[in-house]
Amino acid sequence: MQDKQDKRRTFQEAQQSHQQVTDLYSSIEKTAPNYGTELKHMKQEVNEAFQQIQSALVTASEHQREQLKQFEQDIQAIVNEVNSDDY
Repeated sequence: MQDKQDKRRTFQEAQQSHQQVTDLYSSIEKTAPNYGTELKHMKQEVNEAFQQIQSALVTASEHQREQLKQFEQDIQAIVNEVNSDDY
């Protein structure tokens, strides 16, 4: 029973990290005076999210694995967008 709760907890942590990154990304204004600070904070959140996802992948069910891979792709798309010249 504890193992199942641990799996659920690690998945939920990854899910929350994904949500934090997407929320932060949508709230950043490129022209705001604190843009650099917000970008630095988002970078920390991205790194934490990737770590949470990797941790959750170790014990994930097949369904969770698919969701975690999607979370990873979503976050990578955000990173790519921020690193592009168009952002």
